[in-house]
Amino acid sequence: MSTSRPSLLRQFQASCLAAICLVASPLSFAEKVTGEPGTVVATPPDMTYFALQGDTLSGISKRFTDKALNWPTLSKRNHIADDRAIPIGTPILIPLDLLPEEDSEAKVQALAGTPTYKPLNGTEAPLAIGTVVKEGTQIFTGKNGFVTLAFPDNSRVSIPSNSQISLSKLRKTKYTASPRTEIALVEGKVESHVSSLLSNKGRFEVRSPLAVAGVRGTHFRVGVTDAGTANEVLEGGVAVNNPSLKKSDGIVLPAGKGNIISATTVGKAIDLLPAPTLPSEYLLQVRPTIQFLVDKNSNAVGYHVQIASDQQALDVLTENTFKENRFKFDGLVDGRYFVRIAAIDQYGLEGIPLTQAFVLKARPEPPFTVQPKNKIRSDKTDFVWTEAANALSYHLQVATDVTFNQIVIDQTDLKDVQFSSDALKAGQYFWRIATVVTQKDGKLDQGPFSDVQAFSKLPPQTSATFADSEGKDISFNWVAEPGQTFLIQIATDPEFKHMYLSRETSDTGLKIPRPGAGQYYIRVRATDPDGYVGAFSSTQKITIKARWLDNYGEAIGSGAGTVGTGF
Repeated sequence: MSTSRPSLLRQFQASCLAAICLVASPLSFAEKVTGEPGTVVATPPDMTYFALQGDTLSGISKRFTDKALNWPTLSKRNHIADDRAIPIGTPILIPLDLLPEEDSEAKVQALAGTPTYKPLNGTEAPLAIGTVVKEGTQIFTGKNGFVTLAFPDNSRVSIPSNSQISLSKLRKTKYTASPRTEIALVEGKVESHVSSLLSNKGRFEVRSPLAVAGVRGTHFRVGVTDAGTANEVLEGGVAVNNPSLKKSDGIVLPAGKGNIISATTVGKAIDLLPAPTLPSEYLLQVRPTIQFLVDKNSNAVGYHVQIASDQQALDVLTENTFKENRFKFDGLVDGRYFVRIAAIDQYGLEGIPLTQAFVLKARPEPPFTVQPKNKIRSDKTDFVWTEAANALSYHLQVATDVTFNQIVIDQTDLKDVQFSSDALKAGQYFWRIATVVTQKDGKLDQGPFSDVQAFSKLPPQTSATFADSEGKDISFNWVAEPGQTFLIQIATDPEFKHMYLSRETSDTGLKIPRPGAGQYYIRVRATDPDGYVGAFSSTQKITIKARWLDNYGEAIGSGAGTVGTGF
């Protein structure tokens, strides 16, 4: 564990001049309150006690405030002149501020990473869901850590990564359980969702090194930055001040405003940046690496992004800060999540967050596409992909548009990793492949489709035309497109295992010495200027006949044509 943590906390305690306080406003006491003798009821800003027979103000004061000498305060509050016997059932107002305090606690509701805590006079240990923390506990989130604490009054405090807090006060009033909570923010940030304290005159404070604020709202953020204390109000209003200054004019931050309080000044209220806009195409994530791209805000210097399991972002699974408006995360299983994005301005203030539900459905992962890619030149179109783990079958789609509204091939239940079709005419096409597996309950589960591959189907390479002049040479010609090169092959067998000739050329024809009599097989393949190597043309079979030759090697002819050998 870091040895600097105790000294850091001591430095904070020595320099802390600020508090962020959530304080209830007084409520008028209903004049006609009734109850059974001996019972109490909360009637902010008091607790009402219904007197028993023989009760006196000093006795009531001793019983409920632990101090009999508080009876003059009760006398004034209840307009009772002296400490005498009180009629049975008389409602006695006891100011909530006089009630004694008792220990309270908080519980870890959610966490991510490996945050730790150090109880008062204890040793540092890992936090876990359900861990109960008491007054004096320090909490360290560390890198990639996150903790949400739940309090008895349903308030929630979220502590993001690289933060340190101390629960410097964690109590509640006796009889009414009115919270008395004080959080010391040493470094990093806290975000508080505080339940209304109007009904119990509770107090909730977040102390930071430089600022003091009286909070009227229930949702706010406080952060310790290099520039000072950052205050951001999302709901309600916060009155901020710096009591260490000789002359400090406090201001009220309404919802949507924030400021920076330094050692020398209380910054003016400025508008928090608006919530970012996320296109709907990112609401379904189909790859294990999820990514989001929000509309860029020219006033933003960065973005704070959280992935949570709940809309309130109390259970944050991962988070990060990004300089650009594109964000990526890994390591999540398929399911439903919420992304929370806030733009950060030049002062380091986080803006109004966007919270958006999204679904991750990336499994079973699709195979990798092999072919076709870019273009093909053949009568038949061969689709090939890699084998996916645990695949039961595959689902192939081919369309004439990238959005797959015009599907021309929709082939399901493919057991092999290839499929051939001769149904496609020349044109532009798009194809994709998905994996289908069997779930534990026996149901079929198809994963997302692969990335779309586009290809052009071009007319296949035509066969070479053979022309026999019956002279010493024979020639071949073929159709070509500008810039193509060719490979022409001649073999003595249709499988082209026994090659007679294999030659590359940029010409559109070939002239070779006449081969010996026999059967030959010819094919040609074009390579386009962009490097694409097409398929071989269909194989052409030719027959070279034996002939009688003269002394010059020319074929001996007659009026009926060339004279053959008869074989």
